[in-house]
Amino acid sequence: MLDYFIVDVFTEKEFDGAQIAVILLNTPLTDEQMQKLASEIGLSDCAFVEPAEGDQSFSLRVFTPSAERNFGGQATIAAAYVIAEQGLVSHEGDFTSLKFQQAAADVDVVLSKKNDEWFVQFSRKAEAVVDRFVPDNAALAAALSLQESDIESIRFRPLLVACDQPYLVVPLRSFQAVRSAGFNFNEWSNRVASISPTNEILLFTGKSDVASSDFHARLLGPQLAPDADPPIASALPAFVGYLAELEELREGTYAFSVDRGTVGTRKSLLNVELVHQSGRENEVRVGGPAVLVAEGKIKIPA
Repeated sequence: MLDYFIVDVFTEKEFDGAQIAVILLNTPLTDEQMQKLASEIGLSDCAFVEPAEGDQSFSLRVFTPSAERNFGGQATIAAAYVIAEQGLVSHEGDFTSLKFQQAAADVDVVLSKKNDEWFVQFSRKAEAVVDRFVPDNAALAAALSLQESDIESIRFRPLLVACDQPYLVVPLRSFQAVRSAGFNFNEWSNRVASISPTNEILLFTGKSDVASSDFHARLLGPQLAPDADPPIASALPAFVGYLAELEELREGTYAFSVDRGTVGTRKSLLNVELVHQSGRENEVRVGGPAVLVAEGKIKIPA
């Protein structure tokens, strides 16, 4: 039997934010066994954690119900929270540092605790590759079941941005447009898929239903359920690269917040920092609180 935990991340209250499963490994598992467990649990991400060589270092593998991810942003937050709560690392002073070895890259994590609540932040180097050759706004609007006028074209514009995996980043004019967008598979196949080599579209706007947020974002795509609102932390290194490309930023540290979901459903609020360095890889930091909502035992698949 394995210990498993369900953690809500990027929220301070239970049954909110993004639901992530974390499994602590006490015996090696095959890829097939991990995939079967992730499919059985059925959440967006299932993180498998085991100690690795190095001080306060862990191996982290992340599976969706159908495939393994090279990098799991929200899974990193959940896994670090469980490790800290279970006392698997020493915590002295104001901060605790961890390192996760993931397929895409090693990821550094810093935890801080105040009033019995953990704040978890991961950081990584991220060099985004940007392609300005994307479908026109008419094709994108059709694929998103929107009007062409819903797409922002003054301050921002659609771009293809790759960081671990490619995302088609599409700016919209309003919160309502982001929420009402719906993926149209036929229009995507006929007008977009041959031009844009990605399976995930990151929609965003500068409007939100929470005053503390700078951007509201949502993921859509051919491999996502039409009514899904999946976690967005894994897409944020690409989104930061997008902002750095279009905003012509000077060197320095920039802080902003991005939210996902709605106040009436499940709301995530992610704190983001970009350390912009000309001619060098940017550093991206993403953080937020987390809470435990369930724990138990799960059988090892045959």
